[in-house]
Amino acid sequence: MASKQFNIIALAVFTIVLPAVAMATEFTVGDDSGWTIDFDYQAWVKGKVFRVGDKLVFKYTAGRHNVFKVNGTAFANCTVPPPNEGLTSGKDVITLSTPGRKWYICGVSNHCASHGQKLVITVLDESASPAPSPSPSTPKSSTPGSANNIGQPPSAPAAPAPNSAYNGILVSGYQLPMAAMAAVAFLVV
Repeated sequence: MASKQFNIIALAVFTIVLPAVAMATEFTVGDDSGWTIDFDYQAWVKGKVFRVGDKLVFKYTAGRHNVFKVNGTAFANCTVPPPNEGLTSGKDVITLSTPGRKWYICGVSNHCASHGQKLVITVLDESASPAPSPSPSTPKSSTPGSANNIGQPPSAPAAPAPNSAYNGILVSGYQLPMAAMAAVAFLVV
């Protein structure tokens, strides 16, 4: 009897935990280009929804680049924090643990200021729906130094339509096997 109860409890925990793990997405920053100079990271962000639990993977040749998590002001000014705060492995993984704006720069030489090696994203809560994209007629300026963003970090694009990770269980076909397992568990009891 205790064994059956344990199995049911284990199944319940599995049913709750697996969808959360399965819904997390791992994003390789820059896709095949990786974390490098002269790459448009603002364009790379478009069409992606970042959620708490997702991971950013910064891939680069160790020694040629690094990754610093900074605040909005340091991002706008490409201010590099102390060296001991940098990530330098060449395959740095950052788990997005809180919602909000996140800023990352390369602290090598002038990679951030002169070569655009900087990334800003907005992380949504796990259950939050992304904001609708602005209409094409919505005026927006992302030109550095323009009147409406002087001294401000470039704004992140509005959150796009949800990605496949957001749809998670709904499109994975996962709900049918889980319902079958739950039914079998209740029959066994």
